[in-house]
Amino acid sequence: MSPWIYLLIAGIFEIVWATGLKYSEGFTKLGPSAATIVGMIISFYFLAQATRTLPLGTSYAIWTGIGALGTVIIGILVFKEPASWTRMLFLGCLIVGIVGLKLTSGVSTQ
Repeated sequence: MSPWIYLLIAGIFEIVWATGLKYSEGFTKLGPSAATIVGMIISFYFLAQATRTLPLGTSYAIWTGIGALGTVIIGILVFKEPASWTRMLFLGCLIVGIVGLKLTSGVSTQ
């Protein structure tokens, strides 16, 4: 499997565990806490697989960027957090940064 796919999966599971933190209420709820920990393990596993091939700095920045982007979107859609034009502007900056790092990583998409 492509290291970029590993990185995408890692980023998706970062969104899962970050969202799980909210539902776990400080790890006081067993089910959401367990799901959060499982999400963390899966996320770190796929990040580790991606870093076998991809540059560490690129992998980590994209992983956290996907997580940040996804959790802000979840916050807006699920938790009714503000969706101001400035937040959208900076989400756009995150997307540009993620794409830019991928394009300039020097690693093929295979």
